[in-house]
Amino acid sequence: MLLKISTPLPKDIPLELPLPEWLLVGLLVFAFLAHIVFINLMLGGSILTLWSQIKGLKNKEYDTFAHEIAKTITVNKSMAVVLGVAPLLCINALYTIYFYSANALTGFVWILIIPLVIIAFLLTYLHKFSWESMENNKRLHISIMAAAVGLFLFIPLIFLTNVNLMMFPEKWGTVHGFLEALVLPNVFPRYFEFLGACLTVTGLFVVGYNKRKNYPVEEIYTSFTRFDIYKLGFGVTFIGLGLQILFGLIVVFTIPAKGLGFDVISIMIATGITLIYAFYWTWKTLTGEQAQILQFFTKIVISIVVFLVLYGGNRQLYRHNALAPHQKLMAAKTKEFQKLSEEARLHPVVEVEVADTSEFGKGKDLFTKNCSSCHKEKEKLVGPPMTEMVSIYENNPEGLKKWINSPGKKRPDYPQMPSFGSLSNEDLDELAKYILSIKK
Repeated sequence: MLLKISTPLPKDIPLELPLPEWLLVGLLVFAFLAHIVFINLMLGGSILTLWSQIKGLKNKEYDTFAHEIAKTITVNKSMAVVLGVAPLLCINALYTIYFYSANALTGFVWILIIPLVIIAFLLTYLHKFSWESMENNKRLHISIMAAAVGLFLFIPLIFLTNVNLMMFPEKWGTVHGFLEALVLPNVFPRYFEFLGACLTVTGLFVVGYNKRKNYPVEEIYTSFTRFDIYKLGFGVTFIGLGLQILFGLIVVFTIPAKGLGFDVISIMIATGITLIYAFYWTWKTLTGEQAQILQFFTKIVISIVVFLVLYGGNRQLYRHNALAPHQKLMAAKTKEFQKLSEEARLHPVVEVEVADTSEFGKGKDLFTKNCSSCHKEKEKLVGPPMTEMVSIYENNPEGLKKWINSPGKKRPDYPQMPSFGSLSNEDLDELAKYILSIKK
């Protein structure tokens, strides 16, 4: 009952889904996971490149490492974009009203994604292909990557805010723009958990990328060995896992209860266990013998893959639970609307409009079309009653016409009246004549 009272209930779009719902849900989860891995690599790689370049101002080896990672960013970016199409289409098909409502409420910032993405991508290409030409202007080169990282950090926050907002239609009436949606519960904890995941995946990528037998580490670096790079990669993963565990706990305690159930909580516990497992073996790797640096790499990778699958499935399960009551109400409203529409088509009512030919007929018609939504004859509606207009302009029809044509704001308890400058002078004459014919 409370959901009906406080929550907007738009009619759904009565169209069949292009595929069975279970298949669309499966595609959504699978495609989202494939997409988010490359998003993690793109953002995590950008952050790691920026950090390494800054350290490279004092140690040339870090600058070389930054160059090697920078080469992968644009590739991972392209994969992220291509793989992002499928989950976007699936979520549009499954949650059309919810997704578009959230986008509409954040309006300008949502549209801003397009130019921001274009600028960020161009900056990464500029950074990548100007490496040699800016060799003697490192600070400017670093600032290009810093700008790209800033944009890459902001763009996912927009997506996350919108996807979060779509799950809470009861908040739609109170949200007036991106900033209000941004401060809804759970947005920032989920965002920082996402940043931790970016570092986790990127650190493992660094290890895997450099452990290839045909990758000439010894030719690329002067003093860095494979062990040095492995340790750097595992160190990044360790920091990322730590952030995920920390902010994952905050997510658990701040997530709204409406979508929680035994199923969701059980999977949350399982995802937490996989993170702790990966964290433990990463710690063992960093504190173990140099010769055994890769001993637990496979265990860590498998645990992260299991985590991603559990996380993606649980995310969808929570969304389903959170929206199910609202979807049920919306389906009932849509069904009732379709029933009324069918009855109207089968039994159309034809109304014949009869013109009022009395002395004030034209003015009355103009008042009905332009003024009746805000003014009644003797009662306050949005604006004052007609009798109050008569008491002010009884002997001053020109003053009334002037006010209608270009109104101001007199009283703080009434809203600003819109201008009716489109009315002709003849229409204003008829309108004023009709209004002033009302008896006080």
